[in-house]
Amino acid sequence: MLSFDNWLSVILLIGFSITVVILIVLYVQGVFRRRIHYKIFNFPSANAPNFPLTIASLSDSFITNAEATKFWVKADEIQPARLNAIRSARHRILFETYIMTPGERADAFATALIEKAKSGVTVQVIVDSYGAKSIPERYWKNLELSGVEVRFFNPFSWRSPYDYLKRSHRKLLLIDDEIALIGGAGMSDYWDGIPEQGDRAPWFDFEAQFEGPVVQRLNGLFIQHWLDCGKTVDLGKNPLIPKFETSLPTVLVTSGEDPSYRDSSIRALYQTLVMAAQSRIWIASPYFLPFSNIQKLLIDAKHRGVDVRILTMGSKTDKPFVHYSARELYKNLLRHGIEIYEYQPSMMHGKTLLIDDSWVSMGSANFDPRSFWSNDELNVSTAQPFLCQNIENFLLNGFVQSQRISYEDWKRRPLIQKIRGKVMLLFYLLL
Repeated sequence: MLSFDNWLSVILLIGFSITVVILIVLYVQGVFRRRIHYKIFNFPSANAPNFPLTIASLSDSFITNAEATKFWVKADEIQPARLNAIRSARHRILFETYIMTPGERADAFATALIEKAKSGVTVQVIVDSYGAKSIPERYWKNLELSGVEVRFFNPFSWRSPYDYLKRSHRKLLLIDDEIALIGGAGMSDYWDGIPEQGDRAPWFDFEAQFEGPVVQRLNGLFIQHWLDCGKTVDLGKNPLIPKFETSLPTVLVTSGEDPSYRDSSIRALYQTLVMAAQSRIWIASPYFLPFSNIQKLLIDAKHRGVDVRILTMGSKTDKPFVHYSARELYKNLLRHGIEIYEYQPSMMHGKTLLIDDSWVSMGSANFDPRSFWSNDELNVSTAQPFLCQNIENFLLNGFVQSQRISYEDWKRRPLIQKIRGKVMLLFYLLL
């Protein structure tokens, strides 16, 4: 029988071995790599004629035209709008999402899709294999037996287990090549609020409808993921017909396809928009984990007189460990006067960036390492007054219902939160 000293030695050896393995994994992942810091001078203003081309060129976005026609806030507006759009379909419905969970929202969604599929409408659905893992097999079988085509993005494979960390984080609904619904909400009852996590209201999120040539370009992005799922596409039956309506406003579409440390469209989009701001940077991101260069750019913006405000999740969150980690990154931002607001009634899940009074980016991307370097995302950016005004109202409503965190508040956070946050930041790239 081992003595106490021997047991202690074994425990220490095991602990040391685990630590070494973790450090090796983090090293291989590039956690300790030298960070690239850059800055662009004399950026054109958001109202300048060359602003869209500048942003698009630096972020690998494509330029097209579209009009934002509708805007919805919270699940009791978003989900009925999706169902109404589905019911209006005459030819084709394309849907892609990350989160799906069993419940009333998913059931109502299935009923609407089945009804259209049985009427002869082409219905194709892509769901992230991880994000929809809780949906039972019988749900998908029921859809497929009714004529709905279902594909799963990036299922687990023992041949490349690390690849399973990649996600399709997009939320996209395309109807008849005519309208596109884009936002951050999943197909889940979560968005109605989760009482167990303390929600007193539906999750704070939004969705917008776009019409015009952008829909065809988004159709192409959907097809790319459809092919990534190992399936075929008949372009004779589903032609991509160009539409040119230059009378419609300019929009940029940033797909964030298979990003890497050096090649991330979403990261470049957010960084360039922050550098371009002259009067205002208002950000909504539930998982707000800005790396050092973006922190520096936000601080630089504050020093040149820009109003910088962050709306993010508070203690009512589906990922407490991310909340604690995010709080560890508040220090320098708060010390330089950047305003951080934590939403109180429920989970804050909206994702948007409002620049000055005339430019907005919205979609699925957060200010976090997953959106920058791991997930396939989808953001639309535009200067349309209709969308800018709705996004401004969304943010103002969020600020009012939030607690503004002061530097003193930050220093007084509980010790256990500090420990959890610092430990989880060791896995920053995985958060």
